[in-house]
Amino acid sequence: MSIELSIRLQDGSTRTIPLREASVGLGRATSNQLCYPEDFGLSRQHLVFEKADGTWAVRDLGSKNGTLVNGFRIAQPAALNDGDVIQAGHLLITYGSQAAADPLSQTVIFVENADVEAAPSNTVVASLDQVSPAQSVSNDRHAAALVKAGRELAGHRPPQELFQLILDLSVEAVGGSRAVLMTLEGDELVMRANRGEGFRISKTVRDQVLRDKNSLLVRDTSMDEMFKLQASIVLQRVRSFMAVPLQTNEKVIGLLYLDMPDITREFSKEDLNLLTVMANVAAIRIEHARLNEVEQAERMMAKELSQAGEIQRRLLPAAAPQVTGMDLAGYNLPCRTVGGDYYDFFRLPDGKLLLVVGDVAGKGMPAAMLMSSLQARLQILVETDDNPAAIVSRLNRSISGNCPDNRFITFFLAVIDPATGELRYCNAGHNPPLIVKSGGLMEKLEGGGMILGILPAAQYNEHRARLESGDTLVLYSDGVSEAMPGGSDEEFGELRISMAILNRASQSAASLIQGVIEDLQSWCSGAPYADDVTLLIAKKL
Repeated sequence: MSIELSIRLQDGSTRTIPLREASVGLGRATSNQLCYPEDFGLSRQHLVFEKADGTWAVRDLGSKNGTLVNGFRIAQPAALNDGDVIQAGHLLITYGSQAAADPLSQTVIFVENADVEAAPSNTVVASLDQVSPAQSVSNDRHAAALVKAGRELAGHRPPQELFQLILDLSVEAVGGSRAVLMTLEGDELVMRANRGEGFRISKTVRDQVLRDKNSLLVRDTSMDEMFKLQASIVLQRVRSFMAVPLQTNEKVIGLLYLDMPDITREFSKEDLNLLTVMANVAAIRIEHARLNEVEQAERMMAKELSQAGEIQRRLLPAAAPQVTGMDLAGYNLPCRTVGGDYYDFFRLPDGKLLLVVGDVAGKGMPAAMLMSSLQARLQILVETDDNPAAIVSRLNRSISGNCPDNRFITFFLAVIDPATGELRYCNAGHNPPLIVKSGGLMEKLEGGGMILGILPAAQYNEHRARLESGDTLVLYSDGVSEAMPGGSDEEFGELRISMAILNRASQSAASLIQGVIEDLQSWCSGAPYADDVTLLIAKKL
């Protein structure tokens, strides 16, 4: 029995992963064999499954939220038994041996052949390299079948229609009472079309077809030592069968199997040649149909994402407001077409200025939708209140009722008096903004509360600071501070952000942002950013 993991995701879907290597890591980082970057309950390197002396164990890698086995948090490697349940982040993982029933369902079962590692001696073997279209046409019936297959498969059909058509054309061309067509999806064979059921196919035959790209024919199972005593062959009354690869010019994408009972004729070598060529034509057509579907889906997705990106850009400020005593600028670059970062400026009735930066956990469309919801709620709240802690508390209560379990938002809000430089702020788990002083010092705006969207009753406090003439307030997302060059674990960090400002202290807010981005691009050596990049700068004149 093989060992596998059944991994239940946050959305309720389940993946089954066989444990083939001696060490399998799991976490948010892409270096893990099992990578779940959207699950923010996981650490980058969360845990590892390890095999030693034939026994599997799970070891926590010092993760922030820990690893539970059967409900108990582990501090040391824990040996695993069949049926053990491991919890990590939002994942629920069941460890155990593979179920007795083949995942292809009972329609197709692959059976063992003891002490047999190659095709049986009486089997006729062919391959696409040895069979030309001309060789596959031995009579008028075969010629007509090949012409019909070419004509029928030339039209544009979705893959599922193609599968059944290929099966029907194959049976019509060479006869046979039962047939099944399967395609390789990853490492597993998936049944796509069938005529009949209860197929019991030799694993040796399957491997010869898929691995060695051989077409196999057994004319008479009763005359072959490998098959004549096989219970499944006897019970199904299979006299003759063929198995051929669905092979493009580059690879095998599946197999086609046909058999006949003992009351009808045997398959012939000519039948095998014809079926080999037809399967090649069919495989190429299947791949074209799949590529067409992928291209259409990608074009549609790209169009929708482009429109969503344009809508999102319009939700962000088109330009920073002109405020006496302040120089303001903002910048946002999603690492995908749409993102989860947000920044904004609000001018209050008493002349004060409200600044915000938010970062929704995750990337892409889900994060963008939650960001849009955050913006809409905030715009309503700032019209009735200018108290940072009160606004953040009300925003958290509103967000918590609609925020999915695997999503949260870090958020920073500040109210500035442009005349005096007085700064009142509230931080909900966001990166502490920086005040880069005109004299070269850096001050972090410490103090904060829980991220938004977790606990509706979370309490938030107001904190105070002051901007002097020449000081620069820098608000940023972790896409800036945590950016790393390829192959390195060193982050861009707060110090480099500050130095980018100090090295351009006399420049405008817009130029300061451009300078930070230039330094960031240089640091990342031009590689794409792994997270959304957002900056907001307020310089006291």
